[in-house]
Amino acid sequence: MRVLQVMAGGAHGGAETMYSDSVVALHQAGVAQLLVTRRNPIRDALWAGHGIAVRHARFPPPLLGWRTRRVLARAIREFKPDVCHFWMGRAASYARSGAVPNIGWFGGPYDLKYYRHCRFFIGVTHELARHIVAGGAAPEATACIHTFADLPREPAVDRAAFETPDGVPLLLSLARLHHNKALDVLLKALARVPAAYLWLAGEGPLREELVTLARDLGVAGRVRFLGWRTDRAALLAACDLCVFPSRIEPFGTVMVEAWAAGVPLVTAAAAGPKAYVEPGRNGLLVEVDDVEGLAAAINRCLGDPALCRLLVAGGRETYESRFTREVLVRDLLAFYRMARDAGPPPG
Repeated sequence: MRVLQVMAGGAHGGAETMYSDSVVALHQAGVAQLLVTRRNPIRDALWAGHGIAVRHARFPPPLLGWRTRRVLARAIREFKPDVCHFWMGRAASYARSGAVPNIGWFGGPYDLKYYRHCRFFIGVTHELARHIVAGGAAPEATACIHTFADLPREPAVDRAAFETPDGVPLLLSLARLHHNKALDVLLKALARVPAAYLWLAGEGPLREELVTLARDLGVAGRVRFLGWRTDRAALLAACDLCVFPSRIEPFGTVMVEAWAAGVPLVTAAAAGPKAYVEPGRNGLLVEVDDVEGLAAAINRCLGDPALCRLLVAGGRETYESRFTREVLVRDLLAFYRMARDAGPPPG
């Protein structure tokens, strides 16, 4: 199996993390891959460390993208892939019909107009797979393939590194600092959880706004802005509770990482978490934008060790049955083979 992986993507984000993790998992399973992607120091170091071949392209708006099209055409000609996998709409807008089957990946309810040269489709949730089919894709050419978490065993980050006392409850949120992630709601909830500290691991356009909000709420002394981090396992090992308050979240790899790491999860009922969290079994679910509800759920977990043990056990069971590396590699390879064997559309 030879796969051309095409990703424009941003500097950071959940889709970018899934792409990176999937490429490495396939590489370790023996799949030959060539990547066409934007330059990114963190990901470029990852590819180099694993010996994964990469060619860089800028991926501007397609009308300005003749250089990117040239890079892609040459990659297809020289690498001779069995399938081309286009991650998200910007990359898929560069797909062209030809001798190689094109697969379009959806991490959100993207417009299918960007995927007009893709014949096969992957949604990261069942809801997204239904969205793709509703947009005109053939059901037999569409699949739900979940993300996975395969966190390395790492010692916990030393709390002292972020001026956080030992013995205090520690909340962790792994998210871009973006409106969709509802970190403003989490900061307001923190004001109602007076004993806890909060680590926010991520970067984004709302950093200064959130810093100001934390100060105005009187919680700045208990909030640490960690920036973008690549040591998710070590951060999860250090915390007592993972909080995922997103307003808009088609899936949410963070909840899978919490389950894999054995950390209790509290999440808002955005589309992804609502589809996979079973309240009281593998997490606690609160309404979107509900400050009081979020604070109550956090306080409930922090005050009930037996509940936390129950959530950890249920989360682990969910993770092992649906969200492991082995499940992802199995399902991706089966889909790639189906697309390869079906071939490009006639004519």
